[in-house]
Amino acid sequence: MRDPRPLVTGRNAIRYWQAYVVALLIAVAGCNPSPPPPPTFKPNELVALVRPGPAIWFPGPDGEPSGFDHELLTRFARDQGLALRVITVPSAGDLIARLARGEGQVGLGGLFQAAGKAPAKNTDTDPADHVLWTSGTLPVEAVLIYNIDGYKPRTVADLEGATVVYPEGTGFETQLASTRLAHPEIHWKPLDVPSSDALIAQVSEGSIDYAIVPSNDAAVARNIYLDFDAAFTIGPRRLLAWAVAPGQSKLRDALDNFFARLRSDGVLAREGERFFAPRSVERIDAGIFHDRIKGALPQFRKMFEVAQDVSGIEWRLLAAVAYQESQWDAFATSETGVRGFMQLTEETARHLGVADRLDTRASITAAAKYLQTLKSKLPGRIPEPDRTWLALAAFNIGIAHLEDARVLAQKQKLNPDVWIDVKKTLPLLAQPEYYESAKYGYARGGMPVAFVDRVRAYYDILLRSELPHKSRLRLSAEAALIPPR
Repeated sequence: MRDPRPLVTGRNAIRYWQAYVVALLIAVAGCNPSPPPPPTFKPNELVALVRPGPAIWFPGPDGEPSGFDHELLTRFARDQGLALRVITVPSAGDLIARLARGEGQVGLGGLFQAAGKAPAKNTDTDPADHVLWTSGTLPVEAVLIYNIDGYKPRTVADLEGATVVYPEGTGFETQLASTRLAHPEIHWKPLDVPSSDALIAQVSEGSIDYAIVPSNDAAVARNIYLDFDAAFTIGPRRLLAWAVAPGQSKLRDALDNFFARLRSDGVLAREGERFFAPRSVERIDAGIFHDRIKGALPQFRKMFEVAQDVSGIEWRLLAAVAYQESQWDAFATSETGVRGFMQLTEETARHLGVADRLDTRASITAAAKYLQTLKSKLPGRIPEPDRTWLALAAFNIGIAHLEDARVLAQKQKLNPDVWIDVKKTLPLLAQPEYYESAKYGYARGGMPVAFVDRVRAYYDILLRSELPHKSRLRLSAEAALIPPR
């Protein structure tokens, strides 16, 4: 039978096939639409995808972001002259997937680079294989946590038949790969959670038996969730790291150089101490403190807020100092003669104009002004939060002995302007070979170290449990920004 289609020859044939190919390409494109192009970024802009979490990225004393990764990111953007745009994401898995698609330039928030992991691979399996990884910042261990009312395992072998959950997408998968293969009798369950806090909370309340979380998160949460504990570590230490979008190797190299410089300058160690150093109190004391927050703090909160308005010292820090001094007991008296809510000496009270040390309101306001005065006496070059921690040490031991410790730090090639170094020399003032050459002589230098650490522990709890107070000045400034209707 003759083909009914017309015979096409010569130039008509060329035109026919050209049209046919174009139509075919259009049809194919319609069936398989090309992926949208990756978003473009403004010049001199750094777009960061952030997974918030305790100690890493959280609301600080003034309600603004704080945390280890926050401090490093803002410092890097400032050093590079970049405008920073932050996009928060709900989980590590979402962060890596979006970063692999080019929706951001850098991703951070409790992530771990796998040991020996290639920077990037052209595979279609794991989004994490498509991103670049920076060098590490701080070492962290993986720990197995359990509910203290349940069974405490000693080794992985004790978990036979149990379900063990761990945060998905953070980098733990590679570390646990060999353990999971060696122990198929354990039910391993990855969960894409907002942060390790979610797992710690569920273990503490008993809805999850066991979880694997970073040791730094467990240490920070110890005073917040009181019914969990760490059983043992799993695998070697890992390094916190940042992920960088594919094709951003120059940015990754700039971050590596930045981290290397901060490591050399001691900044990484100081920021690690600031956010991750253990500042736990005894479990029973932490429980009592939580009870006192609910029962006793409400009657004093307004006094602390007024003191903040007067002095500029954040009210939750004042509350932490007061609890360390008197456990919020207005009639507390020590064997050394200090009295009242803020445990003022008679001389200090007279100097601050406090007629009655048992007057709670007057004591709080006076102590706040005194702490602010101590901060103002420190050299202007000392930044926060070291200025506050050093002032707290002076609040406990006196500004003169603190200066002796700072001089000693300088003699020992330490930095006299940072708390992590001065806390090493303060206890030396109780030893003759050091206090005999000190300007102000002997001091029980271990006391302010313990004082500051415990105040910071209580402060950490209050930061997590109580809302900040906006001063009258700040409220007025914010109101001025609101246009009239």
